[in-house]
Amino acid sequence: MNLSNLFCPVASLDPAERRSYVLDQLDEKGHVSVQDLGNELDVSDVTIRKDLQFLEDQNLVIRTHGGALSADRFAYDVPFEKKAQRQKEEKRRIGKKAAQMVTDQDTVILDSGTTTLQVLRGLKNREVEDLTVSTNSIHIALETVGISAIEVLLLGGSVRSKSASVVGPYAEQMLRDHAFSKLFLAGDGLDFGHGLTTTDDQEAHLNQLMIESADQTIAVVDSSKFGRRGLCRICKTEAIDVLITDATPDDIDQRLAEQNIRVVVA
Repeated sequence: MNLSNLFCPVASLDPAERRSYVLDQLDEKGHVSVQDLGNELDVSDVTIRKDLQFLEDQNLVIRTHGGALSADRFAYDVPFEKKAQRQKEEKRRIGKKAAQMVTDQDTVILDSGTTTLQVLRGLKNREVEDLTVSTNSIHIALETVGISAIEVLLLGGSVRSKSASVVGPYAEQMLRDHAFSKLFLAGDGLDFGHGLTTTDDQEAHLNQLMIESADQTIAVVDSSKFGRRGLCRICKTEAIDVLITDATPDDIDQRLAEQNIRVVVA
């Protein structure tokens, strides 16, 4: 819903219009906060919480601490440019925090996610020497051009147009022939009953080989991905060593601790 197209002032929106706006924001962003919605709609936090409770009762949203997620549990293949617009600030913070884990002479894999692109941007602002970055992302490879401190190993193969990522047997063989210290892995969903997932089977298989090639697997996942599933499983959650995110739902913290997954909140 575009509020500028409404004939009534924002503050006078009726409950149905407010809830429609909330759903539109969830469709665009994947996650909303009570504070942001209250500011945008010029209503109290109590009113927003009542709206979210109503939508949750209709199985349209999943409430979280301070906000809500879309109740649509299934992730779909979305063009890279559209994904990059979702949770932009959260992904930037996650990428900056992840980049701080990289040290001189590290050999790093960055998968083709929009959050891993933010990891690379975080690295560009650090003085890390003799860093090797391998990736199947054309977007990430292009951003490394002109950075002398980073040696880039671009995996070869077929290019997926939606994600500008490289997949296929050539990329897989390159991974088998190399060893890396750290893998930064995004994914499209993280569900504890199913694991870390993506929407494409070739991407999932390549990601599995990335895990095998790296000493440490670091998942960079914004909070809108929790409870969601893509078509293809990359790995079970216990394969993750570190999880970097912007927030964790209350019911997930204990499960992460039980699986000895280190959680870093950006």
